Amino acid sequence: MEPLYCIVWLDAMHYKVKVDGKIEHKALYNILGINKEGYKEVLGMYISENEGANFWLQVLTDLNNRGLQDILIACTDNLKGFTEAILSIFPKTQVQKCIVHQIRNSLRYIASKDQKEFMRDLKEVYRATSKEVAEDGLLALGEKWGGKYPVVIESWQNNWEALSQYFQYTPPIRKLIYTTNAVEGFHRQVRKVTKTKGAFTNDMALLKLVYLATWNIEKKWTSPLQNWSLVVQQLYIKFGERFLWN
Repeated sequence: MEPLYCIVWLDAMHYKVKVDGKIEHKALYNILGINKEGYKEVLGMYISENEGANFWLQVLTDLNNRGLQDILIACTDNLKGFTEAILSIFPKTQVQKCIVHQIRNSLRYIASKDQKEFMRDLKEVYRATSKEVAEDGLLALGEKWGGKYPVVIESWQNNWEALSQYFQYTPPIRKLIYTTNAVEGFHRQVRKVTKTKGAFTNDMALLKLVYLATWNIEKKWTSPLQNWSLVVQQLYIKFGERFLWN
């Protein structure tokens, strides 16, 4: 494992596994990283009974023990306590929460008759040209919808700092970090292999199949990300000494 990864996506998949004759739901934690040369790597896979910040803390600790010293940008879903778990091990890491996850969570609390109009207003926030313009949009969103959907507006306000990190960058980096699409794309490829399995006989059977699927997927990652030369210049300007030191 390299000491530094520029961008890391962290997310979990969910599978059924037999334990003592009973079917249990297990979370398979995956970490996908981009090294300084712009190549994708799967940094690790871990299994637990359910997804939670406490287990992610164990995962991050293991990555650190294996030689990972720094992450520039970490992209995560909106799991409670996730940001705190990352910063406890990698205190300098910039955490970007997934905008798509936030939108999905928001729509769960919006009446179907209001969703189209709400989304039209919300686009003024997350598609804004700058953080300042986005914050004006968020203020307007709160003024219009806060009375009817206070839980949704408060969620955006409370998570705003971690949701808005991507505004510091130009579109090539924004596209990479504002969602967890990169790791979810990896998950889709893995599921093509695992979808025929109703339930795995044990944890090791699950890990073996996913490992083999990952090995075949990684063989296709033979080139750096598109426009990486432009991306890496921005990261160097932004993170300077950390980028060079590692």
